Amino acid sequence: MFICRTIKELHGVLKENCYHKSISSKIGFVPTMGALHQGHVSLAKKSSDRGNFTVVSIFVNPTQFNNPDDFRKYPITIEQDIAFLQSSKYCHVLFIPTSDEIYPPHDDHFFLEHYELGSLENILEGLYRPNHFQGVCKVLHKLFVLVAPNEVFMGQKDYQQCLVVGQLLKLVFALKNIQMIVCDTFREDSGLAMSSRNQRLNNEEKEKATVFYKAAQYAQQHINKHNFKELQTNIVQMIINSGFEKIDYVEFCDITSLEILNNSGSRVNVVLVIAGFLNSVRLIDNFMIAVKP
Repeated sequence: MFICRTIKELHGVLKENCYHKSISSKIGFVPTMGALHQGHVSLAKKSSDRGNFTVVSIFVNPTQFNNPDDFRKYPITIEQDIAFLQSSKYCHVLFIPTSDEIYPPHDDHFFLEHYELGSLENILEGLYRPNHFQGVCKVLHKLFVLVAPNEVFMGQKDYQQCLVVGQLLKLVFALKNIQMIVCDTFREDSGLAMSSRNQRLNNEEKEKATVFYKAAQYAQQHINKHNFKELQTNIVQMIINSGFEKIDYVEFCDITSLEILNNSGSRVNVVLVIAGFLNSVRLIDNFMIAVKP
């Protein structure tokens, strides 16, 4: 596994291993913010299984944090991450740029002044984390240019972000034909979605956090018996009873637009999206729920 800390090093490795051939190797890209877990490795494995020369990046992007305290507390485990990826053998290049590499002084002309994301920017995560998705688009815009991937691999746990990245690809990279591969959420045996922020939870809190998964099971079992509002009320109470101190949202949404739904008979498939705080740690999850016609 090559470890690159500068753009020059990255491009040297890519040129040597991909671009110099008569037929360029496909590049698969897994952008991360580090504190890696098995879910990240599953994305790299998916890329490798598809025959890609796989690049994983680690960069804790300051422009996507609307809460400075959240940025300060985000877990940094670089040496552990390096060893984890090396042992997995699915990553060919690990790119660990500094902030100056991604956001050099006087480089604002590189980015769009505003990324047009439509309603996605103002609902759910966009509503509770103002400018979050502008920051996501800004860093991915730069990373996609630097890596020039053929395929990008994202986890479904961040479902709204996946839709945002899809919009970014249409907006900026329509001629590059970059394909986004959305992979299933990787979960603990308990059902808890793997997340870097889980490192800030103790074992008791991790057990409490499984309520999101239990709520989704409840929703699937009762989706044809109750309307969305009734299910939402019951799920909110489940989460509060489990020990969460605050809930940002519990919504049933259209899987394409994330439009919030009120009539359970109007869609065949919906996504249940949840976000809440447990001991000041903000957790999110989403679940595909099948509605019988």
